[in-house]
Amino acid sequence: MDTGHIAEPAGPPPTLMQRMLDTVERVGNRVPHPVMIFVYLILGVVVLSQLLYVFGLGVTYQVIDPETDEVLTQTALARGLLTLDGIRFMFTGVVANFMSFNAVGVIIVAMLGVGIAEESGLVKALIKKLVAAAPAGALTYILAFVGIVSSIAADAGYLVLIPLAAAAYISIGRHPLAGLALGFSSVASAFLVNVMIVPTDAILTEITNDAIHLLDANRSIDLAANVWFSIASVVMLVLLIGLVNDRIVEPRLGAYAGERPEAAEGALSPQESRGLRFALYGLLAVLGFIVLLTLPPGAPLRNPETGAIIGTSPFMNSLIVSIALIFGVAGAAFGIGAGTLKGANGIIGAMQKAVAGLAGLILLLFVISQFLAFFNYSNMATLAAVGLAGILKDANLGPIWLLVGFILVTFVIDLIITGAVAKWALFAPIFIPLLMKLSVDPEVVLAAYRVGDSPINAITPLNAYFALIVTFAQRYQKEAGVGTVIALMLPHVATMCVVWTLFFVAWFLAGLPWGL
Repeated sequence: MDTGHIAEPAGPPPTLMQRMLDTVERVGNRVPHPVMIFVYLILGVVVLSQLLYVFGLGVTYQVIDPETDEVLTQTALARGLLTLDGIRFMFTGVVANFMSFNAVGVIIVAMLGVGIAEESGLVKALIKKLVAAAPAGALTYILAFVGIVSSIAADAGYLVLIPLAAAAYISIGRHPLAGLALGFSSVASAFLVNVMIVPTDAILTEITNDAIHLLDANRSIDLAANVWFSIASVVMLVLLIGLVNDRIVEPRLGAYAGERPEAAEGALSPQESRGLRFALYGLLAVLGFIVLLTLPPGAPLRNPETGAIIGTSPFMNSLIVSIALIFGVAGAAFGIGAGTLKGANGIIGAMQKAVAGLAGLILLLFVISQFLAFFNYSNMATLAAVGLAGILKDANLGPIWLLVGFILVTFVIDLIITGAVAKWALFAPIFIPLLMKLSVDPEVVLAAYRVGDSPINAITPLNAYFALIVTFAQRYQKEAGVGTVIALMLPHVATMCVVWTLFFVAWFLAGLPWGL
């Protein structure tokens, strides 16, 4: 009798969508190293910028300065990178381009604290606690909700929630890349909605009011103008992200066959429980310290002129430092309590290990910073944004179709201009007055912008944190690349673009209130 290999029963054949996503992943991962991709993009920008400069392309438009609230009329002309000024810029700006790329500093500072928390075992213990407390079927939706509301802490969700979601998934035997996709989708693709009013809302509201005043000096909206639509969007998106992740993304990945962290499962050990108590004491101490620096009148983290805490203030501008401090102190306290970190040397070693792990990412961010600087210098993004807006403006569409068209244009431009404030400063003076003339309230236009701005963030490599997500993915799948992440995120992005747009249209047609 043949006792050799017995073939395992074949699973169900892959669906058309699974085959398409597999193709996207294969093609995406066959392209050159991400560093070389951006080198080639830089060469393309150099050549294209010179061609646009030779043809003298330019646009005139109004833009709102988010710092001064002034409405400025500007003319953007294509700038060639092969002109004398362009060559000077490319050679003299290399260091400044890299040093002014905020993502670099944010990632390094945050990872100093997060590195202590990871190396000490605090993150692992917290995940065990979360998994034990949360019903298995609700974990996906809890993580999606936390990811969406993490925008109150600016970009902290990218650095904390996304790797935590991947680690939480692997701790209960699920595929970590599915957890990563869940975290990335909730943090990036739903960035402009929340159940609370966040600092970005203040900036968007001021820009909106400045655009309104171009047509009606006596009319304004307030911070809560989109609050009902925003809260309803959060509920809908939590359900949508969870369903897409569980029904499409994770089944395609199959069972995880890679290495699993030691002691990823099981109950907390006595040492871990003691460490968590120490971490709680450390957390309370550092929170008390931050409160003392923030709450009292005249405190150093208040705005020195207005006394404000939320908005433009040292407190908001130092959130990443506060988060790093929280994770660092709590992680060190856990390490002392659990015996996993041996004194100051153990803490320093954890920080060194965290920074050393960022070496490849820092190289990639260096190249990306040069690409973005060259791209911005050429004015090509502004030419594209104003050009598409002009086409839509001249299309003579009805209000609902114009709003849908505006959402689609925002989807497209988000591929090359990822900053929410920068795009709105460009679009608000165009679309707010235009739609007000068609009897569309400005808060409706702002709500449409919230829909259009966020979903594409999860698939554009120009997202400052996209490279970081690739790095996170490589922890669990060494050959993972740009194609892996895009294939993971396409179901989320495509579904969200369609469903959220339809949700907006239904809200508009039903005449539901947008806010307070």
